[in-house]
Amino acid sequence: MPPLNLGKQQPKTPLNADLAWRATAARAAGTVLFFDFDGTLAPVDDDPTAVQPAPKVLAAIEALAPVVRRIAIVSARPVEFLRDHLGGLAGIDLYGLYGLEHSHSGGETVTEPAALPWVPTMADLADQARAELPAGTLVEYKRLSVALHWRTAPQLGPAIEEWGRARAEQLGLRVQAGRMVLELKPPVDRDKGMVIDEVVRDAEGAWYFGDDVSDIKAFAALRARADADPHFFGVCVAVANPETGQEVADAADLTIDSPAALGDFLTDAARRLT
Repeated sequence: MPPLNLGKQQPKTPLNADLAWRATAARAAGTVLFFDFDGTLAPVDDDPTAVQPAPKVLAAIEALAPVVRRIAIVSARPVEFLRDHLGGLAGIDLYGLYGLEHSHSGGETVTEPAALPWVPTMADLADQARAELPAGTLVEYKRLSVALHWRTAPQLGPAIEEWGRARAEQLGLRVQAGRMVLELKPPVDRDKGMVIDEVVRDAEGAWYFGDDVSDIKAFAALRARADADPHFFGVCVAVANPETGQEVADAADLTIDSPAALGDFLTDAARRLT
């Protein structure tokens, strides 16, 4: 497990949650807390439209928000989906579709201009996927991306992946693999790591909580910031799962058992920091 970065005086201090929160308390007003949504704040569901945040998660985030510098959700979901599923949380920044959309503190949703010309392509691609992929495939159209799910029909995974990668090559799209899903998105330079890199440039510390391979780029951005500034305190937290959990855990500092366990973890953190 990677060492905790506490500055030049203690470069090899072993990481544990108690030490990490104590170090965070000393710089809470300059700390950003980042969360993925699916598989992190909310359990993954067979129906991606039916997911809801785990118990205690929203209340804990609401308690933490006044104490830290910023809280941001960085997700593959559209901003409007996040807004609808976060129970009216105030003052939270939302980054949707890997950063192609964003909304700060409840403000308007802003779309990356370079992605807008791809909206018709994505709509056509979603129609094509529904027509050509086998029954059991769930096609999720997100305006600026199309996600192809096979959670309810695991045997279809290879065929769906082959179809999706072929269409991506044909149309000049990028592919993001995930937990029993393949997502096709515009060839625009925007990902979770880039979002984190921009937000933490003048922060004193940050935590990132994630469960999937796309979150590893966010972990890398925190580590790069810590390498550049020995006084920056970064913590990467993996939420365990049976699909990508080991790969993500190997890249993290701490591992939490589930979104439900994250609710308890954040509730305890709110007590510590307040």
